Amino acid sequence: MIKKYNLKNDLIFKTFFSKKGNEQFLIDFLEGLLHIPIETIEIREEVNLERLAQDEKGGSLDLQAKLNNGIIINIEMQMHNEYNMRERTSVYGAKVLARETKRGTKYKQIEKIIMINILNYNLLEFDEYVSSTVTVLERHRECEVIDGIKYFFIELPKFRKENPDMNDKLNQWLALIDDTDRGKIEMAIEKNETIKKAAEEVDVLTGDEEIQRLAELRERWEMDRLDAISKAAEEAAEEAAKQAAKETARHEKNRIAKNMLNEKMPVELIVKVTGLTKEEVENIAK
Repeated sequence: MIKKYNLKNDLIFKTFFSKKGNEQFLIDFLEGLLHIPIETIEIREEVNLERLAQDEKGGSLDLQAKLNNGIIINIEMQMHNEYNMRERTSVYGAKVLARETKRGTKYKQIEKIIMINILNYNLLEFDEYVSSTVTVLERHRECEVIDGIKYFFIELPKFRKENPDMNDKLNQWLALIDDTDRGKIEMAIEKNETIKKAAEEVDVLTGDEEIQRLAELRERWEMDRLDAISKAAEEAAEEAAKQAAKETARHEKNRIAKNMLNEKMPVELIVKVTGLTKEEVENIAK
């Protein structure tokens, strides 16, 4: 049986939203999230399937676009928790901002950046499944002082547990992206003609043999990479445990040696009992 992929696979996600002619879908999703009208959108880079076919592992597949009002949007779909999302999106947001700031650019000309992270795991300790950041003064929380980069975190597991208002455009898109509740998807399709077209396009896209192959390879590479990280972490933990055990044993030997020296026992006997060298025992005695 052939596995059916969905928009949670980052290759499928970027291929779908960056495909020429699919701009209406990204506009509809972003209008639901940002609550602003969007006239046009420019996708920075469409997925190059030929390049991916040559390099079947692929790299970080984030989606970047520019709105008609100049705002730069960066969207990343992440399936697995690598415990570095906050640091990762902060660093990458700064890189995106630096890339947009060409030599000679005046500060007022720098475009605003919105980093959108769609996560298939829970990151924050709060109940809301959509969270965004603002930078405010410590004593005047109502005053936003820096708005160059704004971060959104959308946590799909929290969305699944909710009974969301399916009249809301963002909830309609999250139902389609998450693809775990057919009832929610059907309601979204019924209420939003753009979602209906998007669902049909996703079905066509995920049925394409080449896309299926690349999505499978992408998933396999991602799992292999996570396994390698996990194995390296386990090996590092085992080595740390061994070193800690050795250090504990050494301290215990030194403690016994000190007690025996206090009792005026011969160095030769202490060496025999503790396993320390004669020089080590003499250094302890000093």
